[in-house]
Amino acid sequence: MSDKKEKKRSKSETERIGVFICDCGSNIAGHLDCAEVTRYASTLPGVAYAKENLYTCSEAGIGEIINGIKDNDLTRVVVASCSPRTHQPLFSSSCAQAGLNPYLFEMANIRDQCSWVHMGDREGGTEKAKDLVRMAVAKAAFLEPQQEIEADLTPRALVIGGGVAGLSAVETLSEMGLDVVLVEKAPELGGFLNRIDRLFSGRKASEFAKSLVDNVVSKSNVKIYLNAQVETVGGYIGNYEIGVRDADGAVANEVVGCIALATGALPLVPEGLFGYDGKKVISQAELEDRFRNGTFDAERVVMIQCVGARSKEREYCSRICCQNAVKNAQFIKQQNPDAHVHVLYRDMQMYGTEKEKMLWDARGIGVRFDVYDPEKPPEVKDGEVRFLQVLTGDTESIPYDLLVLSTPLVAREDAPEISKLLRVPIDQNNFFMEAHAKLRPLDFATDGIFVCGSARYPANVEEARSQGLGVASRIGTILFKDKLVTSAIVAEINADTCVGCLGCVEMCPYDAIQFMPEKGVCEVNRILCKGCGCCASTCPSQSATLRGYKPQQLLSQIKAVC
Repeated sequence: MSDKKEKKRSKSETERIGVFICDCGSNIAGHLDCAEVTRYASTLPGVAYAKENLYTCSEAGIGEIINGIKDNDLTRVVVASCSPRTHQPLFSSSCAQAGLNPYLFEMANIRDQCSWVHMGDREGGTEKAKDLVRMAVAKAAFLEPQQEIEADLTPRALVIGGGVAGLSAVETLSEMGLDVVLVEKAPELGGFLNRIDRLFSGRKASEFAKSLVDNVVSKSNVKIYLNAQVETVGGYIGNYEIGVRDADGAVANEVVGCIALATGALPLVPEGLFGYDGKKVISQAELEDRFRNGTFDAERVVMIQCVGARSKEREYCSRICCQNAVKNAQFIKQQNPDAHVHVLYRDMQMYGTEKEKMLWDARGIGVRFDVYDPEKPPEVKDGEVRFLQVLTGDTESIPYDLLVLSTPLVAREDAPEISKLLRVPIDQNNFFMEAHAKLRPLDFATDGIFVCGSARYPANVEEARSQGLGVASRIGTILFKDKLVTSAIVAEINADTCVGCLGCVEMCPYDAIQFMPEKGVCEVNRILCKGCGCCASTCPSQSATLRGYKPQQLLSQIKAVC
């Protein structure tokens, strides 16, 4: 055996590694022999303590980790349980509570990667769990203590968009005591709320909009730009440098710590669909205009759902169209009980108990609902809507004074430009994409930038307001700290071996690496770096490495499983 291999073995054996195997109730123990995995872990080189827990993430389980570190003088910790994405921060912080550097912690995912995918093979799954634990222990022996990265931050926020979501975020942030910069593209605040007549509760939308706007305008710590747009964005979380072009063409420079994107969406104008003319055939948004202006006078109203949505051009469901149609149908019947209101739909998207009750209440006051076949959509001709009644197989004709088309909300035309400006992603429909639908529904993958309201996906007023409040809370968790603290798992470049080929600069998705001409080498901005490892995996001179995932650490895992 070479001296190099002897050195690595000695390293492993000199560490005192603790291994904690989680049953996760029946999620893991129901499909694996966790007692056998624990017994096996205790025989691995360097393992000084092995313990099986019912729920390692419980208060008792965390106590076991803390006590295990203190009582057994552990220098490394391995937890074999569920997803690191959800639980690694909890377990690493438990190590810190016991006085162990939190970066001397490794995790093996024996739930998602083992018990859940090998439910029918208990013996084989148990053997794979042993492999995963052995690999984690091998890597843990070579982990290095790290110090989290600290930087100054500016306790000030930028909100782009002055609709319900944006105003809700501004209102909450200002009341939390933070300075806020609000940039609105339109000449007035309120967004699409200004075009709505009534909310689902029956309250006039104009009253709600006025209360929101007045409250925001009255705040002394809110700076408002109207007829303006964000033109440049530089910097990073804690210190974003923003250029705002106002109505006069002048550019003002602002420095903020976080950014909230609340640019909203617009209703599709149904040009060329069902005889749309803006007079006798209109959209739901134009119906709201007539309600507000007092110009609605129709006696026979037909509404067609999913116009321009759930099609080849736009495959998505806009979610809130059905709610708006039912709300407006109810209002028509409440104002004129003798009016005939007929809704033709594919599926009714009335999620939530309150919205479901709205649907039944509408039926109760005489609004008629009929399903149409999307393969044979309704036909509009000579003041009538003809459609195939799918239950009876008959073709029915409904005369109308007014035909209302329910169209989806669509992303704004400038969404791709904003996406590039902020370096945040959009989906195939140009709505902005959150970091994770369940774990981080209001965050972008880019730290310090958040999304809310219909910029993310069609949302009703209640949802937009809730998301605005949520974004304000997320921003508060960052800006109320004295220092910006970020993970130490970032890339680093060895200046002695870097040849300045710029390969890492081209590969970095976060613009976290810059070439320094005076030095002839590349350097990493540790605040911008997200630890993705793209640079380390492509650097031809192996000058770029990723902390916590260095070649020696990864090779030790590979050798452990071979």
